[in-house]
Amino acid sequence: MARRVTVTEVALQAGVSVASVSRVLNGIPARPQTEERVRRAAAELGYIPDAAARSLKLGRALQIAIAVDDIANPVYAMMMHGVEAGLVGSGSRLLACSTGRRPADLLDLVEGMSRGYADGLIISPLRRTPELIDALAQAPVPVVVIGDIGDDERLDTVTTDSRLGVGLAYDHLVSSGRSLIAFVNGPRDTTPGRSRLAGYEDAASRHDRATLVAEADDFTVRAGEEAWSQLAAMADGRTLDAVIAVNDLVAIGLARAALDAGRSIPDSLAVVGVDDIDMAAIFRPSLTSVSLGAHERGRLAAELYLRRMESPTAPTESRSVAPRLVVRQSTLPHVPKGRP
Repeated sequence: MARRVTVTEVALQAGVSVASVSRVLNGIPARPQTEERVRRAAAELGYIPDAAARSLKLGRALQIAIAVDDIANPVYAMMMHGVEAGLVGSGSRLLACSTGRRPADLLDLVEGMSRGYADGLIISPLRRTPELIDALAQAPVPVVVIGDIGDDERLDTVTTDSRLGVGLAYDHLVSSGRSLIAFVNGPRDTTPGRSRLAGYEDAASRHDRATLVAEADDFTVRAGEEAWSQLAAMADGRTLDAVIAVNDLVAIGLARAALDAGRSIPDSLAVVGVDDIDMAAIFRPSLTSVSLGAHERGRLAAELYLRRMESPTAPTESRSVAPRLVVRQSTLPHVPKGRP
């Protein structure tokens, strides 16, 4: 079966935006020169209209899908608010969808773009695979990735350096007097699992400290609670006085389990999370966390999306948000016994 020519290819051939192609193909008034260029490009390429080409009706907003792994995770809610902020004034409507844990579901979503599901896609994949990156690069609608896709330059991206962020947390714990600093990771086959573990190992090596790593089976509070007993057993009699968690939800679970086990936070155990979700400030003791600028990453992704809609032939662009350590009660300086 011959490959279907996409709206994006027509836009590239005509030198106009995808939105302009959709307007012309749906009979919405446009400049005469634009109409001529679009119709000529469509004829030259042998374009056959489908649901995606008919998705823009008169008076209807552009529908942009944002796909995340777990819509219940507060960090993704922050990201979505950022996307909404970046789309203000554009006449766009945001559609949120949760892709779950199966890579096949994510690929189905991307392929669904050709059936008119949405006019564009902003995606923050937890797991990066060659198949997914290829599908995103060949999608018939503009795509922006929030996350690390390696050295591939076919897509617009917004990144952060969580590896550096974990290093900031480790340095803070050392400066506040902590000795044995553990790390509770999430699944290692995920992007945050790889990068944040690398940040921990880099920092431990830099400070010439022993490493102690446990692995939660998910990025949830429940997974953090369950990881505490694993971590305590691994300490094997050593005095564990600090732990960095792969994200805030795991950190909160760890803290709750540690408190239930009789540990005092921060007196005998310091806890740090990553993401700086709103819950981090509300939890007691309030949680020190590495902010990765979820709201700002979402806003920048929306900017890149709108830029791509207006200039489909422009070079791809990558923007980055720097990590920032937000210090709260859970890592107050350690005061050895006998000192005031």
